[in-house]
Amino acid sequence: MHLAADWASRNGRRLLALTVDHGLNPDSPRWNDLAARAAAGAGADWRLLHWTGPHPATGLPAAARAARHRLIADAARAAGARVVLFAHTADDVAEGELMRADGSSLGRLRAWSPSPVWPEGRGLMLLRPLLDVRRQDLRDWLRARDAAWIDDPANDDPRFARSRARRALAGTSPPPTALAAPATARGLLAVEDDVIRLSRHADARTLAAALVCAGGGERPPRGDRLAHALTRLRSGEDFTAALSGARLEAAGDRVLVLREPGEYRRHATPPVPLPQGLETVWDGRWALTAPQSGWVAVPAAGRLNQLSDADRAVLSALPPAARAARPVLIRNDATAPVLAGDAHKAQALVAQRLASALDGMTHETDLGAFTHGATPWKHLFSSADIRE
Repeated sequence: MHLAADWASRNGRRLLALTVDHGLNPDSPRWNDLAARAAAGAGADWRLLHWTGPHPATGLPAAARAARHRLIADAARAAGARVVLFAHTADDVAEGELMRADGSSLGRLRAWSPSPVWPEGRGLMLLRPLLDVRRQDLRDWLRARDAAWIDDPANDDPRFARSRARRALAGTSPPPTALAAPATARGLLAVEDDVIRLSRHADARTLAAALVCAGGGERPPRGDRLAHALTRLRSGEDFTAALSGARLEAAGDRVLVLREPGEYRRHATPPVPLPQGLETVWDGRWALTAPQSGWVAVPAAGRLNQLSDADRAVLSALPPAARAARPVLIRNDATAPVLAGDAHKAQALVAQRLASALDGMTHETDLGAFTHGATPWKHLFSSADIRE
């Protein structure tokens, strides 16, 4: 926060500091007060966020992390921010590597990465500029500024994997942090609204990201199922498979990844109310805004014959399986649905999400195009990146 405040002051940028109170420690009111005073002293705005509701008896660190990121993402979007800074250090990187070696599925820290929550984190990137700095060096720097910090006692609780890793590495020097260059998106050919086109030579990372983004959820495909799908693609087999809520269709040279419409039949899909003038994310894939009250969004599945001739003409240009997964709107329980479109603002989020997942957004300005409604995905991947 102090480093960011110095930078913000020099560059005329507003800085908002966020404190998340997880409700897990009786000292949290004192910590909140210290954070508020520190932010005021640094010239930053400050907000306190609370994790409310029931907390799980098991998997508490992971649940707290997910809740924390959702709260931060909501607050950042409300403030109009596109980038959130975190002070993770080289020690955090080393601890994470040790935890993964012990079987943890914890993700790797990267200097620049998308928010890990969806859809709350849409259009939001995380920046970690201190991954090559030791934790002790930061503390020495704070002491020199006569600035205080908080040591969370949970970091010394051996019940948690992070605490055990920190103890195991105490007194050692972590290896130099190698900050990898953005990886290419091998095999990505195009994104057209909510349909992704791949080549049969797409790599595992690209295929996994495409499946998650087209499916609209957060859970990646299981490793064995992903490997099997890649093998079938490489072999030239024509097939259809469902993974992560997405449909993978391979026929000749055409490989499509789109929403699996059968999910609407397998799982109840209640109508999603659309408050007047407020953007609402539907099915994790579309941002919808209704100009009047009374509208709800539902999938086109089972309603295609009720659409107008003009709406059916629009859908006829899509791959058959993609038609049922498009959002349609119904107002005040009317029986005739209408296809979400220009009159009822509809923006596909798949390209934006895939670009951030595959390191296609490398600057803050890349986020702005999506924030203001455009979807110029092609400039986010160089021509070399999207070739086979």
